Amino acid sequence: MVNITETKTLGLSQQQREFFNENGYIGPFTLYEPNEMKDIWDKVRRQVFDRSYAVYDIDTISGTNNIANYDRHLDVPFLGEHVCRPEIVHKVRDILGPDLLCWRSEFFPKYGGDEGTDWHQADNFAMASGKPQIVWPKDGIGGTITVWTAFTEASERLGCLRFIPGSHKQMHYDELKGMSYDIERVNKVEKGGVQRGFFGYDYGELQIDDWVPEEDKAVSMEMEAGQFIVFWSKLAHSSWPNNGDFKEMRLGFASRYVPTSVKIYPDTEYLEEYGASLSLKDYGAVLVCGEDTYGHNHIRNHNRRGIPFPRA
Repeated sequence: MVNITETKTLGLSQQQREFFNENGYIGPFTLYEPNEMKDIWDKVRRQVFDRSYAVYDIDTISGTNNIANYDRHLDVPFLGEHVCRPEIVHKVRDILGPDLLCWRSEFFPKYGGDEGTDWHQADNFAMASGKPQIVWPKDGIGGTITVWTAFTEASERLGCLRFIPGSHKQMHYDELKGMSYDIERVNKVEKGGVQRGFFGYDYGELQIDDWVPEEDKAVSMEMEAGQFIVFWSKLAHSSWPNNGDFKEMRLGFASRYVPTSVKIYPDTEYLEEYGASLSLKDYGAVLVCGEDTYGHNHIRNHNRRGIPFPRA
């Protein structure tokens, strides 16, 4: 049996592309060894705590900072290098084409006792504000490619990702309907006998049919620290609860990619999610590969510390 995660090139083999097209994901791939990842995170988290160069200010009206740690690749040097790593970008390029933007990054921490994440799909990321955050050309396929890197161990016990293979071929949610945010729902939602919500949202508010996730077909994406997985945001995905103790955090870092033909945050000056509204005045997408001949989006060539972004 051929191991689909083994390849002699930085990109995807024909077999890997076929697997991805059919299932909506590929991986995991090893980028850093577990001990290397631990050493990296021990250093990087100090910079994450320092918000001197962060793109977003903490919302002074709501007092929340749930999305304030979005896009830290725009100020933390290691994260800026990570989203541009050839081992990642070449694989995404083989899916989306030669001209690529990294338009967002996010941390996904899950502490011991935290609920799992409910099943969901994402196409235009309008679910929180009702406004599309990414808009493809009319002949486009929608969605984004997410690269989810395990900064710590991600096992079933600690809350790893789950996928339903092939579910990216049909959307069961309309994100334009919008969702209501209620922080009181965090860690208090149970579905199908499993504690799982969506960070204060209920994805059921967006459902457009009577689709029920086929749990028996779901696969758990267990990863060691330093490994990453590539998947369509339109793939139905969730995560297990973290059943470890409080000190056993499962930390994922997601970087998201689209072709340069896609418009990012069109007709808006604010990022609105999780009860916060943050200005996009310092935001910019990063051209990680190829050229931008469209000019739809503001491009950042340097991070907030003045360090150039590498090209894959």
